[in-house]
Amino acid sequence: MNKLIPLLKSKQVLFHTQDIALLWGIKNRQTLRMTISRYVKKGILKSVTRGLYSTISVEDLNKYQLGASLIHRFSYLSCESILEQNGVINQKIYTLTYVSSISQKRELNNRLFVFRQMNPQFLLNLEGISFKDGVYKASLERAVADSQYFKLNVFFDSPDLINWVRVNEIKKTVGY
Repeated sequence: MNKLIPLLKSKQVLFHTQDIALLWGIKNRQTLRMTISRYVKKGILKSVTRGLYSTISVEDLNKYQLGASLIHRFSYLSCESILEQNGVINQKIYTLTYVSSISQKRELNNRLFVFRQMNPQFLLNLEGISFKDGVYKASLERAVADSQYFKLNVFFDSPDLINWVRVNEIKKTVGY
C-alpha cells in the first residue's frame, strides 16, 4: 500500500504509465505492468485507456483534463470548443477540439476528442493560451486565430464578441 501514497499526495488524478514508474521508482517494465495490474484489480487504480490510469472513476474525470491527457503530448483546448464556450457559435458542440503536434481522433466515455496538428513553431508559442485547472486553453481570440490557421469553415453567430485587433496581434506574434 505504500505505493499508493505518492499517487494520493499528487494533485493529479490521471497518470500515464511512465508517470507511475517515476512516482514509484520502478525501472523494470514488467514489474511496473504487474504492479499496475494488481492495483487495477484491487480497484485502487482505474484503467482509462491503454497506458492511462486514474485514481477516480472515468465518469468522474474532468472532460478537459481527460482530453489533454489522452495523447501524452502538449495540447491545448481551442477552436470550436472555445468558440462555443464564449458564445461566439450557438450550436452545441459535443466534440472537444485540441491543438497538438499530431492529428488524431479518440473516442472515450461517449465523447469524441479531436486533436488538430499544428506546426510546432506555432504550437509552442503560448500567446493567447492560459493554464487553469490542469488544462491549457486558448483565449477566444487565439481560438479564432487557430480556426483561421486550420481554415475551418466556422460561422460566427456573435462576431461582435471577438476582439479582432487582438486576433490579428496573436496571428502576427505567433507567426501565422
